[in-house]
Amino acid sequence: MQRFIGMDGHSTSCTFVVLDPKGQVKRKAVVETNGHALIEFVKTIPGKRYLCLEEGAQSQWFYEILSPHVHDLAIVQGRKTSGPKDDDRDAYGLANRFRIGDLGTRIFKTPDSFSALKDLVRAYEMINTDLVRVKNRIKSFYRSRGIPYTEPGCPFCQDDGCKKPGFHQALEFLSKQRDKLEPLKVDAQKAMLGEAQRHPIMRILKTAPGFGPVRSAELLSIVITPHRFRTSRQFWSYCGLAVVQRSSNDWVQQPDGQWRRSPVYQTRGLNKNFNHMAKAIFKGAAMTVIINTKKEPLRKDYDRLLDKGTKPNLAQLTIARKIAAMVLSMWKHQEVYNPEKSHRDKQ
Repeated sequence: MQRFIGMDGHSTSCTFVVLDPKGQVKRKAVVETNGHALIEFVKTIPGKRYLCLEEGAQSQWFYEILSPHVHDLAIVQGRKTSGPKDDDRDAYGLANRFRIGDLGTRIFKTPDSFSALKDLVRAYEMINTDLVRVKNRIKSFYRSRGIPYTEPGCPFCQDDGCKKPGFHQALEFLSKQRDKLEPLKVDAQKAMLGEAQRHPIMRILKTAPGFGPVRSAELLSIVITPHRFRTSRQFWSYCGLAVVQRSSNDWVQQPDGQWRRSPVYQTRGLNKNFNHMAKAIFKGAAMTVIINTKKEPLRKDYDRLLDKGTKPNLAQLTIARKIAAMVLSMWKHQEVYNPEKSHRDKQ
């Protein structure tokens, strides 16, 4: 006996709709958003349970507490629908999508063994983002008065614009916020790297070109396993490095009446549905290779692309794609990076 369950989760309540294989509604319920209450309700549903819910802020938590109690748990992207909308309809739609096999792309969720690393990486990124934002705000205050910004000093008494009390106090407040965040960032990074070292794959990822402990820990927390991606092209798409071609009016009619494909220019761009942290990691690794590693074979590839007339931003993208493909291969085969082998494979 199969039961298809749709759950529309919110901060205080969760709405459930249970369907049988024929699509008939067997049960409806509203349950408090409480771990124990949700588990106990799911246990009361007989047969094989197939649960479907939308991706959201709580979806990782729902996955962790409910996946042991169902036969299969699918987390999917929400869809816009026309007409009336309420929690019952949303839950029914999710259950019916599982029943007819119309789930679309399922969202991958982190297993318990990586949840601590994922949370620490998230905290580190938040603190780092706040620190960068504060520094940019301090710079904007200097720029608003036409004062050159120098790190770390603050020439309060060197310029007439700094002598105004409000301006001086505002800079003091922002400087105190920066001074509080800097040691927090160090502590968060230390905790993140300590947790990441528990995973043996870190030893391999750190050897990739342009990578270090921080980028390796961040990539590990979002990818988890390389076997999610069958080819490097799928990995490029996940990282926002896949080239997308778009065209329209591809076919034209010839004088003889035959239809032939016209040589239409196809607009090229990168895919828009991607993991933003992964893209930042590989683009940052590419910049590290370009700027800091003169003897790296990838740097020589970058120079060759520039000599052929490739624009610097496109050459950087090419290097980022190569690094992503290398990291995926290293991860799958459990091999450290070997520049000579990589260069020999390309030849």
